Amino acid sequence: MSGGKEPDRPAPGETVIVQGRPASLRWRRSARARRVALRIDPVAGDIVITLPPRGSRRIGLSLLREHEAWIAARLDALPTPLRIEAGGTIPILGRPHRILHIPGGRGGAWIEDEAIHVAGGAEFLARRVRDALRQLARERLSRLAAEKSAAIGLRPGPVRIRDTRSRWGSCAPDGALMFSWRLIMAPEFVQDYVVAHEVAHLRHMNHGPRFWALAEALTPHREEATSWLNRHGQGLLRIS
Repeated sequence: MSGGKEPDRPAPGETVIVQGRPASLRWRRSARARRVALRIDPVAGDIVITLPPRGSRRIGLSLLREHEAWIAARLDALPTPLRIEAGGTIPILGRPHRILHIPGGRGGAWIEDEAIHVAGGAEFLARRVRDALRQLARERLSRLAAEKSAAIGLRPGPVRIRDTRSRWGSCAPDGALMFSWRLIMAPEFVQDYVVAHEVAHLRHMNHGPRFWALAEALTPHREEATSWLNRHGQGLLRIS
């Protein structure tokens, strides 16, 4: 039997056993972290432990074991990953759309008749579908933001479309709005609420009573939309 000091620097990734089953573990070191943090990456399905500059790997593993039952429950609750591939189905505005591959076609990808038509080689299919959905999200969410901003006498800054994992939208101090492109897959009432929420931040950069009063004046869908995102949001994050 050999002994030795456990390495104290984070490994980039490894497999651990969580309640009798293997799970992927990723380590992060953050200069801004003040304590060890534990979360589940809903996209990759990994356990992520973030360490502060002087935090040890041993403390991170201790935190993992302390919350092992919670981790196992969260991993079990993750939706099955859904691949963007020919013949598959993904939602747009909450309605299923079949992905139709047209190898000899030209024109990238376009949406027509409850289907996503994708031209060109199979190796470009997933990227072209994502590009088409990003463009549709940019057009639709920008229009919604402009309409809701005009209704309260404001003008938003630029609308940016990103692929975020922790938030569906945000409002910067300069008035720029950010939305996840994955919102285009959610029903229209969900998009309406998320855009209204961020537009309300153009006037109130907080979540106080006046903010919520304005947000609810801009959309009637707060309760329904937040409930939908709680139930189905992780499923959208796992489409790749």
